[in-house]
Amino acid sequence: MFGGQQPILVLSSNTKRESGRKVQLDNINAGKAIADVIRTCLGPQAMLKMLMDPMGGIVMTNDGNAILREITVQHPAAKSMIEIARTQDEEVGDGTTSVIVLAGEMLAAAEPFLQQQIHPTVIIRAYREALEDIINHLQTDLSVQLDVNNRDKMAEVVKACVGTKFIGKWSELAVKIALDAVKTVTLNENGRLEVDIKRYAKVEKIPGGAIDESCVLKGVMVNKDVTHPKMRRYIENPRIVLLDCSLEY
Repeated sequence: MFGGQQPILVLSSNTKRESGRKVQLDNINAGKAIADVIRTCLGPQAMLKMLMDPMGGIVMTNDGNAILREITVQHPAAKSMIEIARTQDEEVGDGTTSVIVLAGEMLAAAEPFLQQQIHPTVIIRAYREALEDIINHLQTDLSVQLDVNNRDKMAEVVKACVGTKFIGKWSELAVKIALDAVKTVTLNENGRLEVDIKRYAKVEKIPGGAIDESCVLKGVMVNKDVTHPKMRRYIENPRIVLLDCSLEY
């Protein structure tokens, strides 16, 4: 196509190419920098971060994924760290701060070996062997059989996750709501157990009231205002009509 000649690449004037050991060390430093941003959000002495979005909104949180979502970075290694937090949040739902801090420490531990001219593939192979040992140790020595039908044991597990969040003050209520919500959407048919909270569970926030008034509603909720003071506030076993047009006016 090009007559045996090398293709011509047109790049912007500020494009630069780096290679070798310096790039590897720069990647490690970028990953460590991301870990240092949210390190203070981990543990019982964790503190909240105050974030301001481009629209001027202020958010206070110690959730690692929520913090990293608001950070704009250009370095590829830093972007990979943020992607780790997003994946952890989607697959597990918790531990985003822990996984970033752990990844940062693993990068920091690998840095001296790179400085000793040890090839990265050797370091990666050692990490994979360590991963296999950790999994075997967890499955044989540290794992505990958990009965999902034992509400007290399940509450202990959930409370350990909720305790580090901003809602920790209302942990008992949060644990009860979480267990009730999961139990409501759990589907057990023909030996297949499915818990799809993304499709069947929704958090609806209504201004006013107090946090301890929160509850789980088993059904469909439509958040609409009361249009007339004489409208009934509660109807038991109502008849429901589904329309594809508006009745507000």
